[in-house]
Amino acid sequence: CERCQCHSEDKHTAILYTLLSQNLSHSPVQQRCLCHQRRTVCLRTPHVTCQAASNVLVKTISFMKNLPSFNLLPREDQLLLLDSCWVPLFLLGLVQEMVTFEVMETPAPSMLKKILLNGQSKRQEPEWTQPTLAAVQRLQCCLNTFWSLDLSPKEYAYLKGAILFNPDVPGLRASLYIESLQQEAQRALQEVLQPLHPEDQGRFARILLIASTLKSIPPALITDLFFRPIIGSADIMELLAEMLYEITGRQLAP
Repeated sequence: CERCQCHSEDKHTAILYTLLSQNLSHSPVQQRCLCHQRRTVCLRTPHVTCQAASNVLVKTISFMKNLPSFNLLPREDQLLLLDSCWVPLFLLGLVQEMVTFEVMETPAPSMLKKILLNGQSKRQEPEWTQPTLAAVQRLQCCLNTFWSLDLSPKEYAYLKGAILFNPDVPGLRASLYIESLQQEAQRALQEVLQPLHPEDQGRFARILLIASTLKSIPPALITDLFFRPIIGSADIMELLAEMLYEITGRQLAP
């Protein structure tokens, strides 16, 4: 995409490139602009999807609050784990709740809106980044891979514990205790797999490997896609901390 022909100054080159591309393959995917995956997208049904995502997020925070071992940690460690782990835990919740979603290309602002807002300060109209099609496709690929595992409720619970208690998060005061909690969760996950899948000896390693892909999903993508239509320019971590400690009783709702 760095040298996309559709933005070339040489229009004849772009036309020639299009004709040659059509002759190379009749696949409609390959005939698209090379910048197709960089196009920004948004939810096709934001009201429905954001509501489902908010419900999953509430359950995710409740899972953390209801763990006695989590409540025994220093408050600073709780916030560090929340910041580090809320995205993969939320994504596991999407998988467990079977939340699906579709996206569409972000509508371009109308010419009238551009004229009326021309020269106005950005502060007068807060804006945020829109997810790209490539990023959303990668996210959906991760979710589809987890769905193919068909995890049981116990597998989900122990896997969430193994993800939450991550001793590698920088700045933790009780890292040794957190490491023991992670090992305990992983051991419980491995034990529950033996009677459920005795013939699949590699399932434990495969689950942990696939779970590691969830950590690569940027928090900004999840926030912009599922929660920015609800919270606007508010800081997502401040809202999560409020939910965890019920500081204001504020809830995410469209």
